[in-house]
Amino acid sequence: MEVFTAGLMALTWKQMVMMIVGALLIYLAIAKEYEPTLLLPIGFGALMVNIPLSSAQETLDILFKAGILTELFPLLIFIGIGAMIDFTPLFKNPKLLLFGAAAQFGIFFTMCMASLCGFNLKEAASIGIIGAADGPTSIYVATKFAHNLLGPISVAAYSYMALVPIIQPPVIKLLTTQNERRIRMESHAKSVSKTALILFPIVLTFLAGIVAPVSVALIGFLMFGNLLRECGVLNKLSNAAQNELASIVTILLGITIASTMTAEKFLTPSTLLIIAMGLVAFIFDTAGGVLFAKFLNLFLKKGKKFNPMVGAAGISAFPMSARVIHNLGREADPFNYLLMHATSANVAGQIGSVIAGGLILSLVK
Repeated sequence: MEVFTAGLMALTWKQMVMMIVGALLIYLAIAKEYEPTLLLPIGFGALMVNIPLSSAQETLDILFKAGILTELFPLLIFIGIGAMIDFTPLFKNPKLLLFGAAAQFGIFFTMCMASLCGFNLKEAASIGIIGAADGPTSIYVATKFAHNLLGPISVAAYSYMALVPIIQPPVIKLLTTQNERRIRMESHAKSVSKTALILFPIVLTFLAGIVAPVSVALIGFLMFGNLLRECGVLNKLSNAAQNELASIVTILLGITIASTMTAEKFLTPSTLLIIAMGLVAFIFDTAGGVLFAKFLNLFLKKGKKFNPMVGAAGISAFPMSARVIHNLGREADPFNYLLMHATSANVAGQIGSVIAGGLILSLVK
């Protein structure tokens, strides 16, 4: 009888709390469909590792050492993401690249705030990168700089990415008027040459590598995935990167992250503080993009102005943020079609977050 009750007797209230957290993530994934490919593996993994005397921890630790500590899983994910991204809309309106830079403001604000809260510089940089709204970049930087904080940073980054439809709309509505949300942006019908789309990932990797050599792995794997897409001779590999590779690595990444969500590691004041600062980073990224668009509008003629909401799509949560902005535009004006503009800003945000991560790795010693 003792064999069957040993696990129950060893159960602590902290483990129960973490299992409730895991169950909540599973609920959000299934019932609300908030990024289910990430939240469901993370939530189920959290359940497994917090069952007393669980044998799952040993297996997940092996995956953690093989895939996270070696930075293998995040980099493989970048290949899949790169293969999914179409840079054509961004080429048609390159001015939207500015929003990919402006919406990274939350990274540096949160980095300063974390330093004031007592975290050392490398830990603060790792916490700040949550604001990139880019899970693989957050994991990559945390692996380099703050091994001990990898669990809460990863969970915060992916959880807030999934909650973009909840986080962004109130911030955007607070900072914009109804008339601003109704602004229609002109479409750009000019064609983009195949040569330009092929050269772009090559040139960007070279330039980023020259400026910040430590960023080559981050930007290079992302751009390699995009080159598979655009070269036109490797469609089979491009499809595999977008589907099989991205799906398999996402499953492994999600459930492996959960190995760090044990009660004794996770339920600490510093962890709760990191999660709170991650939310602040997301809010300030959104606000930074909106306010930057409003600032640019001061110098633009009527008919040429940006819809300020598009600035909020400059975060890296691709393509969720673009869909949120489009839906908000349709809510204000049923005939306002912002999807392509928001997608362009969102793609710029993907590039911006990776470059921001590379710069932080270069500058923080």
